[in-house]
Amino acid sequence: MYSYDYLWLIPFFPLLGAIINGFLGKKIKSEKVIGGLGTLAIAGSFAVSCFYFFQLLNDPQKVHQQVIGSWMSVGRLQVDWGFLLDPLSALMILIVSGVGSLIHLYSIGYMHGEEGFYRFFSYLNLFCFSMLMLVLGNNALVMFIGWEGVGLCSYLLIGYYFHKKSAGDAAKKAFVVNRVGDFGFLLGLFLLFWTLGSDHGVWTLNFVEIAANAHLLGAGSAVVTIVTLCFFIGATGKSAQIPLYTWLPDAMEGPTPVSALIHAATMVTAGVYMIGRMNVLFFMAPSTMMVVAIVGAATALFAATIGLAQNDIKRVLAYSTVSQLGYMFLAMGVGAFTAGIFHLMTHAFFKACLFLGSGSVIHAMHHGLHHAHSHDDPQDMRNMGGLRKKMPITYITFLVSAIAIAGIPGFSAFFSKDEILWFAFASPQGSPWLWAVGACAAGLTAFYMFRLVHMTFHGAQRTAAKARDHIHESPLVITIPLMVLGLLAVVGGYVGIPHVIGNALGHIPNYLDNFLHPVFGATQAQAHGAASTEVSLMVVSVALAVIGILLASWMYLWQPELPGKFVANFKGAYRTIHNKWYVDEIYDAMFINPTKRLGTFLWKGFDVQVIDGIVNGTGKVINAFSKGLRFTQSGFVHNYAMTMVVGMVVIVAFFLFR
Repeated sequence: MYSYDYLWLIPFFPLLGAIINGFLGKKIKSEKVIGGLGTLAIAGSFAVSCFYFFQLLNDPQKVHQQVIGSWMSVGRLQVDWGFLLDPLSALMILIVSGVGSLIHLYSIGYMHGEEGFYRFFSYLNLFCFSMLMLVLGNNALVMFIGWEGVGLCSYLLIGYYFHKKSAGDAAKKAFVVNRVGDFGFLLGLFLLFWTLGSDHGVWTLNFVEIAANAHLLGAGSAVVTIVTLCFFIGATGKSAQIPLYTWLPDAMEGPTPVSALIHAATMVTAGVYMIGRMNVLFFMAPSTMMVVAIVGAATALFAATIGLAQNDIKRVLAYSTVSQLGYMFLAMGVGAFTAGIFHLMTHAFFKACLFLGSGSVIHAMHHGLHHAHSHDDPQDMRNMGGLRKKMPITYITFLVSAIAIAGIPGFSAFFSKDEILWFAFASPQGSPWLWAVGACAAGLTAFYMFRLVHMTFHGAQRTAAKARDHIHESPLVITIPLMVLGLLAVVGGYVGIPHVIGNALGHIPNYLDNFLHPVFGATQAQAHGAASTEVSLMVVSVALAVIGILLASWMYLWQPELPGKFVANFKGAYRTIHNKWYVDEIYDAMFINPTKRLGTFLWKGFDVQVIDGIVNGTGKVINAFSKGLRFTQSGFVHNYAMTMVVGMVVIVAFFLFR
């Protein structure tokens, strides 16, 4: 008999850390105590998560719910504070708490000396608490509390440097764009609850009960299609897909550990997880699935093109995240739910390592440029170069993560990415066109990632001469998380070896597929095709990745003058890609500026002229009338006598001449 009575400890520990640091951190003052407390809080969650994960592995019953208490009871709406542990949520809590612990440890060194150090760790713990609530909630409202919580924490952390206007603007942009997606999420939730209840008598928001009764809506019906499309709108906001992706690159205004946490372990994975949790509903809506697949494939390619021409090291990684999330949605859209979650996991490893590695570089560059009294941007790759020898640990971990995201065989993303591409080609919902778009995006990914590697670590040193002597490897508190994540970027994919490779190596099972089967077994698509076809497609995708790496090496390592010649010959194309296809400008013209003009009209035109005019005009009329009446109260008796006489004359005249 297995007990799951202490699941609540998993979100409780980071919540406790957030409360202690938030209320007492200013008095504690010691960075070691504050950072240690915040790190231990999320590490405690990781320890409990590991315990329940391994317990679930041996438990024949794979779905467990723990109800803490009743939250609200209004008419037919009965909502509990409850947690759901199944293979999907068990894997997610490991990712969130495990990667989150490493990011917290890294932050102790990276944020050293920052004003508001206690505030940063309080927000960081609160972020992890919200994400853990999101993935552990046993009903849609508990999930929505976490859903909104990560939105709030992203606003607080992206705008951490609130004295910078760009940081404040980026935080507001993230908050507003996510509210657009959340509106769709809520519409879908309301429609699902009302339709199941009013038409079929099932008034519930519990995920297990929704999955058990989803068939009542009717496969392919208009209701299930609209519900899932609304949920997908919510997912596009949280997970930065077309057309709501524009907030994520601007989120780089926050400290680098925040970027790592948002991109790897929290926030942007929420939309992918939500579709995985609602897999039964999406399986019943093939039209929605096709929309998800097309948007995912388009986002993967579109964001990859933008990454080709960015010079800010963090912004390249940001567009990389948008592109990789596109792969995950492509997987979900073609029914490869396991492959999508698999790529979510491997992406957490190598993307956290890449962001933290970029932070290590920025940390060193900032230190060097500060001593050289240089005003060069420490995040601009054009100011870097030749850092390989000065920062060997950062370089090696960054390199293996770049190899992983490029999809080179033996590294984690090769297994997950090629599994997605195979299903995009051979599943009933897939098509060769979806595979082709995904494969092209893979080639571009390899190119821009090794462009980043070469511009940062290889070639001539472009750093200010006085700064070079002050650039050195980061301290252990920063490099230890890099080494752990770098190792996971290499070996993390071996839990999900595709069947075609596993069979060739002696029938090695796909452990992750077997583990997630209780969640996705009934809805997981089956890819139909010969093993030779699958292997051939793998060879093609790997070849595209190798070509991308070689092309980047040729242009940025062996012939470094070529990029300048290319830009000179293709100024228009380069300018368009460098300016992100002018999407932000288009949104400004279509939505932002008209909204501002409408607001200005409502303020200066309607509010000031009409509303204030009526109020002020009424006051002026009353004031003028009162000024006229005040002469009737002069204080002179003869005036009052005259008034009485005039009044009597008027009354007599009225009766005589009526």
